[in-house]
Amino acid sequence: MRFADRPAVEVDVHVDAPPERLWPLVVDIDLPAQFSSELQGAEWLPGASDPGPAVGASFRGRNTHPARGGWETVSVVTACEEPRLFAWAVGDPATPSASWAFELTPEPGGTRLRQRAELGPGPSGLTRIIESMPDKEELIIARRLEEHQTNMKATLEGMKALAEGDPG
Repeated sequence: MRFADRPAVEVDVHVDAPPERLWPLVVDIDLPAQFSSELQGAEWLPGASDPGPAVGASFRGRNTHPARGGWETVSVVTACEEPRLFAWAVGDPATPSASWAFELTPEPGGTRLRQRAELGPGPSGLTRIIESMPDKEELIIARRLEEHQTNMKATLEGMKALAEGDPG
């Protein structure tokens, strides 16, 4: 697995709730910080007349990792199709350092909630690590995808618990 191949990871969970109940959770860009060990928080950036989930809107994310410390990113919403798809690109949407998405699919008894992350093609902190240890590229990528998968599972399980909880 090479960075140039745009490696990706996807996780999903069945939620006993309709997509309409999940949608506000999916577009709450700060909510995953409650469940992720890496994302510390996110907020919408000024620029739109109504900041929030819409194609072209941007937000800042604050992250931390034991091996890297803290950093911030700016992401741009690339898809916002209520109540089925919310996606964003980290950095320049034409060459993002990563692309992320939530997809909601109705199914019997609720919704299939998926989250996907794809690395590259633009540079990131990961590319600098790979450049310093090119012989370990596959191991570095596998480890990073595993970290993303762990945080994504925790986020989806957290959203599931919130959506299935008592709305009152």
